Amino acid sequence: MHAHGNGGPEHTSRVLRLSLLATLAYIVLLVITGLRAHSLALLSEAGHNVSDFLALVLSLAAVYLENRPPSATKTYGYSRAGVLAAFINALTLVAIAFYIFYAAAHRLYKPANVHAETMIGVAAVGVAINGIISIMLYRSRSDLNIRSAFLHMLGDTLSTAAVIAGGWAILLTGRNWIDPALSFGIGAMVLWSSFGIIGETLNILLEGTPRNIDLRLVAENIAAVEGVNDVHDLHVWSIGSHMHALSCHISIADIPPSASEAILRQVQDRVREKFHIHHTTIQFEHAVCDVAHGCVLPVQNQHPEREG
Repeated sequence: MHAHGNGGPEHTSRVLRLSLLATLAYIVLLVITGLRAHSLALLSEAGHNVSDFLALVLSLAAVYLENRPPSATKTYGYSRAGVLAAFINALTLVAIAFYIFYAAAHRLYKPANVHAETMIGVAAVGVAINGIISIMLYRSRSDLNIRSAFLHMLGDTLSTAAVIAGGWAILLTGRNWIDPALSFGIGAMVLWSSFGIIGETLNILLEGTPRNIDLRLVAENIAAVEGVNDVHDLHVWSIGSHMHALSCHISIADIPPSASEAILRQVQDRVREKFHIHHTTIQFEHAVCDVAHGCVLPVQNQHPEREG
């Protein structure tokens, strides 16, 4: 159950490869011109783009792994490879942000003359490159792995645009402290963009309930199926960005398997249509759940039991 946006995994892989080449070329340009122009903002952008390059490499590897078939040792396949890549990408963003803060603070104490014209020219190239890459990745943003790479590139596009504004401000005022001050802003933007990805990936890795699913609402919908007396020991978690799984115990009357099969199909249809949960493990039973021994969210069905 993978959704990679328009064009599928082949399109996504092609976009990531093109993005890698463009990002590498821009990193080289940023380092050379940043040193010549004495611009910490450009060098900060180079560091940010190095993290983007690594993020794109991880995302490309994850796309390959996610589409490998399940095996006897990896029964779910490699669906979480993309989630793990997104988590690592977000951690690199945090590290880069704090390095930018450190370098900017150091530059404030030891100012340097900045060549604003060079800043503006190189940043304009960066806006064009990162903007194009962001647009290409935007089409596949529903995948958590690709969204982490998209946020990297979108942050670069916005921070590079800020470098252009900073270059103009230096030209107009001659105040070189604008360059490290701008770096603080870039670092804050980088840090902010990482928090959402870290939270979402940790929730998946820790098998938390997906953020767009209300567990009690799931239980109530299952309990509403005719023939269901009670729902308990309910768990919903994410295997990958787009693959949710559910397990639960359902109490039903003492009926033959052919009759319970109809209840099972109704429950599966309901959770698939309402919550997009396609992988389910459901156990029928006739005993009452003991909440004190691990069963959660017991929901009593309000349907009156049928006679006979």
